[in-house]
Amino acid sequence: MQGSPLTRAVWLLGWVSLATDASSEAIYPLLPFFLTSMLGAGAMSLGVVEGVAEAVNSLLKIVAGRWSDRAVRRRPLVLIGYLISSAVRPLMSVAQSASHVFAVRFIDRVGKGIRSAPRDALLAALATSATRGRVFGFHRGMDHAGAILGPILASLFLFWQPGQYRTLFALAVVPGAIAVMLIFLVREPPVVPNRPAITASTGTGVVASTMPGDLRTFFLVLALFTVGNSTDAFLLLTLTDAAGSVDMVPLMWAGLHVVKASISFVAPRWSDRVGRRRVIGLGWVVFALVYIGFAVSSALWALLAWFMMYGVYFGCAEGTEKALVADLTPLSTRGWAFGIYTAVQGIGMLIASLLFGLLWTLYGRQVAFAAGATLALLATGALFALVSEPERASDTSLDPANT
Repeated sequence: MQGSPLTRAVWLLGWVSLATDASSEAIYPLLPFFLTSMLGAGAMSLGVVEGVAEAVNSLLKIVAGRWSDRAVRRRPLVLIGYLISSAVRPLMSVAQSASHVFAVRFIDRVGKGIRSAPRDALLAALATSATRGRVFGFHRGMDHAGAILGPILASLFLFWQPGQYRTLFALAVVPGAIAVMLIFLVREPPVVPNRPAITASTGTGVVASTMPGDLRTFFLVLALFTVGNSTDAFLLLTLTDAAGSVDMVPLMWAGLHVVKASISFVAPRWSDRVGRRRVIGLGWVVFALVYIGFAVSSALWALLAWFMMYGVYFGCAEGTEKALVADLTPLSTRGWAFGIYTAVQGIGMLIASLLFGLLWTLYGRQVAFAAGATLALLATGALFALVSEPERASDTSLDPANT
């Protein structure tokens, strides 16, 4: 570990995410078209499907994260979560209505809700405070690499089999099965379960899970940002409308993830040196600029340029936010903290997606995108005004959970 923070377990979890995203992202960029054009759903339905699915998955992450803090091993929860998603995702191929799509997305997100917080807690235990940015950045980079591979494979398939969307959805079972098999190769050290502590004054058992003040403040600021961060399906719908067809959208989605992966390998690692807030703040400002761009642009070339820039936001924010959560959280409650983190994002996305769909329906996409940009800028100001930069150790020792 002293030579490199990227242990065998970190690499394997990265490949698991790559295979999973290759499966899911072969489907996702086609979903807005599939819902609106083939199944006859509207923008509001799109917001409901994505928002509710993400909110439920995020609430489950709180429970799963808490379970993982109390368990001797986190891998079983990770395995169950990936197995559920990989098994249900290909059922999109037989969906006949928006409610069917909703059911598949719902169960898919249940699987994600079960696996994500335990996996992130495991990754945090496999790094030090001085290398968490690099470890989480690597994992997000592998995740985005899968999101490049999936749409490219989908585009190649549709080139040879035009219009065969349902067959493509069914084939998503292959990379999903590979991801599940790779999890069996991950070896994790046992964690010290978070047992109730006995207080000296009362002699009663209490769970030592009080949220640190700095972490609570960050979650409040994150909630403000996330309420303006609606589902990416609206960006894809805008691109589909501008392009006049869905044929090239998977390649656009793959291009976005090229940017995401490139920045994800660099920016979170940069945060190990310059601080988490600067990198997160940069990402949030880029997000605001992209939403402003989508509000004022109509030409496909301009929208595509903004869409590629959108990848910079993800690369800066995703891995760095997780590193910050790990910095601010004691080891014994880290799974729970990651569950809260993703719950804030999911509930915020539900609100954001419903609000975005309503604003789009009533006033047009320009107003909807402008509202999201405004909230992102307000949140960026709050991040620097209210959230303290955590101190990070320079040693290379692992967390107790990994020794």
